[in-house]
Amino acid sequence: MKDFFSGMLSFLLLMVLVLVGVAFLTLLERKVLGYIQIRKGPNKVGMIGILQAFSDAIKLFTKENTYPSKSNYLVYYFCPIFSFLLCFICWSLIPFLWCMINFNFGFLFFMVCLSMGVYGVMVAGWSSNSSYSLLGGLRAVAQTISYEVSLAFLMMNMLILSGSYSLLDFYWLQNFCWFLFTSFPLFLLLFTSMLAETNRTPFDFAEGESELVSGFNVEYSSGGFALIFLAEYASILLMSLVVVLMFFGGETSSALFFIMVSFLAFSFIWVRGTLPRYRYDKLMNVCWKSFLPVSLLYLVFYFSLKLFIMMSMF
Repeated sequence: MKDFFSGMLSFLLLMVLVLVGVAFLTLLERKVLGYIQIRKGPNKVGMIGILQAFSDAIKLFTKENTYPSKSNYLVYYFCPIFSFLLCFICWSLIPFLWCMINFNFGFLFFMVCLSMGVYGVMVAGWSSNSSYSLLGGLRAVAQTISYEVSLAFLMMNMLILSGSYSLLDFYWLQNFCWFLFTSFPLFLLLFTSMLAETNRTPFDFAEGESELVSGFNVEYSSGGFALIFLAEYASILLMSLVVVLMFFGGETSSALFFIMVSFLAFSFIWVRGTLPRYRYDKLMNVCWKSFLPVSLLYLVFYFSLKLFIMMSMF
């Protein structure tokens, strides 16, 4: 019973810390995009606008919650909650100092949770009973499923290198040599796949403002929109942390680890302020004609190399 309560307390503490991190990530994004576009970002609420994210959160959660009259209300209502909780289930798998959940097949569980994220977007778009949101949901499904294939093969390469399904083993195996040096092309491919996985520019087709008003979340307001927003930005931090974990290792308590995670999260914002949105057919071409062949070739190479090393040992 004591372990149960300590685990629940750790999970609640993690949720609070991630939500605070998300608040400051949104503030960082608005400030950085402001300077990229040669203007000032938020600078009125609090000192240099530092309380802007919290005032936005209070505004969103206290507004009146509207919903379409012909929507599937129950499903429409629970989709943002499902996306939000799924993101935090993935967060609980990261083995911090207090070791939230660390089991031997943590990596497989992470992949399963990652692949379930598409249901929240798809069903949110469908249950709103709006053509814009339905199109946004369908595009998100096609995009996410396409990139899940290459993403799975890219992560399988890292599993072959580590020889374990446990996320904790990535720490100990990279004390002497980072996987970044042996698999730099995979790092670039994985980072790009993460952009597509989190629906970020230049792959934000689920939220195309120019053609779909806002995409799958166009009918959401107040708390529902805020939960979708929080899940997206918590996913950005999570993906940054997982990429750093797989290619740099290191203790999660070290300052260098958090600096690298912060820089990778900053890269998501940097890409958004720099690159225009891709065309949809080009996105699919990049996935099926570039990412998938390269990840498969690396998989064959690493598997053959590991097989050769094992045979030479005997």
